Parts: sequence; C-alpha cells; structure tokens
Amino acid sequence: MDISQRAKVLIQAMPYIKKYAGETIVVKYGGNAMINEELKSAVMSDLVLMQLVGINIVLVHGGGPEINATLKAVGKESRFENGMRVTDKETIDIVQMVLAGKVNKSLVQLLESRGGKALGLCGLDGKMLMAEKLATSVDLGFVGEIKEVNAEPINNALNTGYIPIVATVAGGYDGNVYNINADLAAAQIASKLGARKLILMTDIRGLLRDVSDENSLISVVNVSEVPMLKREGIISGGMIPKIDCCVEAVRSGVKRAHIIDGRIEHSILLELFSDEGIGTMFY
Repeated sequence: MDISQRAKVLIQAMPYIKKYAGETIVVKYGGNAMINEELKSAVMSDLVLMQLVGINIVLVHGGGPEINATLKAVGKESRFENGMRVTDKETIDIVQMVLAGKVNKSLVQLLESRGGKALGLCGLDGKMLMAEKLATSVDLGFVGEIKEVNAEPINNALNTGYIPIVATVAGGYDGNVYNINADLAAAQIASKLGARKLILMTDIRGLLRDVSDENSLISVVNVSEVPMLKREGIISGGMIPKIDCCVEAVRSGVKRAHIIDGRIEHSILLELFSDEGIGTMFY
C-alpha cells in the first residue's frame, strides 16, 4: 500500500473514529486470536489504537486451552457437559490461578508492550461479579451464574486511562469462587456499563445461513428475528449461546452486538472502522 492509499484509509475511518470517541466498547477475547501469537499481537495493537482515538475499551477473556493444558499437566482430565466445564474444587482452584493469574497478567504485559496502559482485574476484585451456583440437570460443580455486576472497578480503571482486562471468575454469595462463561460475563458487563458495542471474537465468520458455505454470512440481524432463525435451524448448536448473549445485551441497552472472526488479522478495526464490516451485527 502506497502513502496515498494509507491516507485514504485514514480518511475513510475518520467518521467512525468520531462516532465512537468517548464511547465504551466491550470486547470478549477468545478463540484462535488468543492462541496464535501474530493474531494476539494484532488484537493488542488494535486495542491500543482504539484507546488512542478516545474509545473506552474493556477486554473480557476466558482461557480454555490454558486451563486444559494446566489440568493435563497435573494429571487431571478435562470434563464437559453440554459444552460447559465440570468444575470441582481442585479444578476451580486451577481455573482461578490460570485465568486471574497467568492469562490475565500475560495479556496486561502484552498490551503494555504495544504502548497501551492496562490493568488486570477479575470478577473477585471489588465484588465486580457476584454469582450463584448454576442450576442444571447435571451438577457442574463450581460453575456460576452472574447475579450482580459492580462496574465501579472497571470505571475506575477507565477513568484513570487504563484498559481493564477482566478474567471471568466470580465471587459467590456463599463464599466460593465460581467459573463463569466469558461470553455471558462480557454481555452482562456491557449491559451494566451501557456500552455502545459488545464484540464477541470467535473462530467463525459470524452467523452463516448455510454452515457449509462461508460466503453465506448474514451481516445484520434484528434481535426480533432470532426466534425465527432458530426455528429454521440457521441458529443452532454452539451458536445459540453466543447469539443469546448478543440478544440479552441489546435488549439490556447495548446499542449493537457483533460476532466477528478473530482468525482475521485486525478484525476489530475492520468491523468498527469500515463500511462493510466483516461479521454479524445484532441490533
């Protein structure tokens, strides 16, 4: 790309930069973008750029592969029921250690190495996330359902110029620590903050009309259309909980929710600062 083309790209992005300056955007970070080192670096650079143009960024993350690797290292098998991790006492200790310690602080360090300012937090800090044991037909152990979000720790970080990076473990009213689904946590945090946007990074292009055809992307969905898309089988399987998070966020006051492909370098910038976008937007 020559200098004049770079200038045109910046000019095209200017209306979007103006629109989002001063707004809050919550990004749920996961999938291949969290494993691939080049993609990870690109995401951190994107976040720093967004912060520099005046956007308030909140990064919410999980860390399934790191948890799996640590459990394997200590000789413990990872078990899942209906896509959710069975979390006994030993496992929740490892989840807390990996998410709030290793993964969270490595992301803080990486973002700061790109010139940003980050503050690592988890749901236990300042009673940010309070949860009860998730009631299901199968006992999942210390898997929680968020009942209360305290935005004060996040707002304190934003107001002092930091990007809060939030690990999704929560405190329980019973004194226990609970493992929380990162998509659900991001949606509820976005709702509590009154965020302009919620962005879920995944390993697929977005919502596809035909799962076998990557070119069948549905770019825009009104949340009122979701029940019909479920009946038609277009929303199915693992997409159901992700899209339910988007619907919950939009109905709770978030203006737009997006599912984007984290396998594409600079996918956040492409979604926010271009006319076309690259994923599925829910409104």
